[in-house]
Amino acid sequence: MKKVLAMVLALVMLVGALAGCGPKIILNQTGGEGSSSVLPGVGSNGYVNDALPHAEGTQLRMAVGYNSRQTGLFFDADIAKDGITLADGKTYMTGALKPTWVEVQNQLKVTFVDKYQGNSASSEFEYWKEQLDQVDMVAGTASVLGEYGTAGRLVNLTEHLDQMPNFKAYLDANPIVRMSITSDVTNGAIYFSPYFDGVDDIERMPLMRTDWVQKLLDGEGEFAAASSDTTKAPVYQPYMPTSGKIDVDVVTPDGNSVETITKDYDAAGNIVANMNAKGTMSGVEAVNMLREYIDKAYNGYYGTQRSDLFVGQNAAWDADELVALLRCITTNSATLNANGSQVQGIFCREDGNNQRRVDMVHLAGILFGVRGLESRKDYLYVGTDGVLHDARQEPEAYQALDRMRDMAAEGLISQGFMNNESSKTEDYLREDLGFMHYDYNQTQTIYNEDGATFSDGEQYMAAMVPVARWYDGTDPDGVYMRFTESWRSVKTDGWAISIPGVGNDTDKLNACLALIDFAYTNEGMILLSYGPEAFRSDKTFSFNGTQMPEISDACRAELWEKAGGNYTNYARQYLGSTLSFVKAQSFEYQCTTEIGRKGAGYISNAIALGTIIHPELAVTDNPWYTSVPTVLPTTTVENSQISSFTSLGNTMFGPSKDQRNLLVDVITKGYTETGMTDAASAAQVVATNYSGSQYLALQNRGWERALSLYETLK
Repeated sequence: MKKVLAMVLALVMLVGALAGCGPKIILNQTGGEGSSSVLPGVGSNGYVNDALPHAEGTQLRMAVGYNSRQTGLFFDADIAKDGITLADGKTYMTGALKPTWVEVQNQLKVTFVDKYQGNSASSEFEYWKEQLDQVDMVAGTASVLGEYGTAGRLVNLTEHLDQMPNFKAYLDANPIVRMSITSDVTNGAIYFSPYFDGVDDIERMPLMRTDWVQKLLDGEGEFAAASSDTTKAPVYQPYMPTSGKIDVDVVTPDGNSVETITKDYDAAGNIVANMNAKGTMSGVEAVNMLREYIDKAYNGYYGTQRSDLFVGQNAAWDADELVALLRCITTNSATLNANGSQVQGIFCREDGNNQRRVDMVHLAGILFGVRGLESRKDYLYVGTDGVLHDARQEPEAYQALDRMRDMAAEGLISQGFMNNESSKTEDYLREDLGFMHYDYNQTQTIYNEDGATFSDGEQYMAAMVPVARWYDGTDPDGVYMRFTESWRSVKTDGWAISIPGVGNDTDKLNACLALIDFAYTNEGMILLSYGPEAFRSDKTFSFNGTQMPEISDACRAELWEKAGGNYTNYARQYLGSTLSFVKAQSFEYQCTTEIGRKGAGYISNAIALGTIIHPELAVTDNPWYTSVPTVLPTTTVENSQISSFTSLGNTMFGPSKDQRNLLVDVITKGYTETGMTDAASAAQVVATNYSGSQYLALQNRGWERALSLYETLK
């Protein structure tokens, strides 16, 4: 109950922040424009903040954007070409401000000047760092912006928080966010406005071909098929109990409340143990064994709609049940694939792209109850003892990866992933070749709308987070529950104000500060997510308990026409929204396919009703539930030491496309590094040979400082 109340409190605080505090937006105010050369904040007919007056038309030189010329504030030639007409009926030429920023410019009564070089945040700041006098706002990464801010090159926003009540209210409501962006705990200095790609919401989730589960598991009598393959010799061993009973809270099928169901291992045994005792078997036998297990283990709860164990609102599946299902999926290709091609079990969005391959590691974390494998910062998490731990230095993490490798040995993980091939989601779905992966809902369920991908009745959608045993400190034997570490928080990029750029020009400084504060008003959050009113309808809908705008029909049609239904590409490339600040997930939700919304709705209900637990953007009574800050206030000297531990960085644990990740290698190759022979020795090698112990000690120094800062801010 304490955890549920804490979640409700966090949601209330977030909604409060979304509602806007301090100066309000004033739209369509009568009285005319330009009646004064110096405006109170930004003057009439716009956002008003008397604490930040600046001259109308103040020029702001903006070296900011997302990560390319196509995703900046101004239209690039690749997007606008000879001119592009959008859903607002206006035509935009190359070099013109995008619609969102036209409206921001109007609200603030400023003039934006394009200085963006079209780089990632780190490369953009690298370009400008020796010529900061040429720009007023610049993008960068948290660590570098903190370094240059401490050196006196960037404005300390903390000194101006009283002038930015909306920004301040948001930080007060989300203390982990404030910790993440504080660069100097001695004075609480903040040198950049953070970027949120969504916040306080689930990020990745399991996605499944739900129609396949229904085809195999539902109905009266036994499953039958003209032909099936034979399961491979069992390698994977039970993770869940083999006897006894476990109670699990699930959302009721109608989505309105919570009920408790029981996994009865005394009555049904453990499905993996049952299958392993049988040895190899036909796919038909495997399906019928799983059907019988579901009926007995859940005492008929799911009836003939057994697929709901995995894909229903009241799903309660766990890793062992998934393995059993995968054995059924991969041996019944003839039933599931009209082409007769071999169906693959778990795959990645891009099996040959390390940035996506690490999602297999993330999945291992939620399947087998291991913290840190999907952390907001490196592989760190806050333990029950209140200090930081590193999953790479804990045997449990490697034991989870060992289990994934056992699954792969049975052919339950795609050959594309195991062989580092170029297979992609669209390949697996268009040819009925893949069953599931772990990813973002909107961008992956979009294939349900692709006529070349699915015919009627076929669907790919989010499935409930699995039940696993998590050691949150409340029970020495662990707690069987649904927990996800994939929880949105502040990113590691942001926008900063250049001191050499604004110089002694109070107009420039105040206009920059006003931009940041405006971004945290109700209208600012909506505008910087949705774009201007012309792209919205006059209707609203309830999203996570808050009324949010619906997009217009013309906007929805244009999103498919120009961006193939990809919400983020459309927003960034055409509207100019979601480039920084807080991204409202309500826009993305509307752009999700009907099937995508169905699965996401199940998960949203489960989160709201407390059957899916997650980290919180607050310092919680039980520290295990505290979300680790994305940036910690380590010193320049400490950062230099940390960067010297190259084996802990991109050399061995890289997160990007062409890098190497040792944890992925453990799944695909086993233990190949010197000194690593099993889970325990792998953790020890990272702790000693790779300087993991030193790294963790330095990060804990930063965490201690962050906690000290929190105490002073309470």
